[in-house]
Amino acid sequence: MLIRYKKSYEKIAMGLLSFMPNEKDLKKLQNTMKKYETEEGWQLFLWKEEDIVGLIGVRIHDEDVEVQHISVNPSHRHEGIGKSMMRSLGQLFEGKTICPNEYTAGFFEKCREDEQNSSDA
Repeated sequence: MLIRYKKSYEKIAMGLLSFMPNEKDLKKLQNTMKKYETEEGWQLFLWKEEDIVGLIGVRIHDEDVEVQHISVNPSHRHEGIGKSMMRSLGQLFEGKTICPNEYTAGFFEKCREDEQNSSDA
């Protein structure tokens, strides 16, 4: 289930964000968290099952929603959590186009390929 980020989840969110290759540096990570907490249009969501195991961060524009970050705890990868987060995001922002940035484009491609393969079967 997708839930909105709140300050009490900061350590968990930072831990999940740190799995993104472009967020390894602590200063960069802190700046990113500050954007999600203060800048209009930047929203962070966490994926909660029994525990919080994933995160997806977006930047909302007029007609589209750009996925800035997507991360799943390594011990929960390959369980479809990333795809579930994407589906929930699509439902949350129905009517808007969900698009990747340079850091999330590879994951978007993989999701599209998997969708095409499953619809071909």
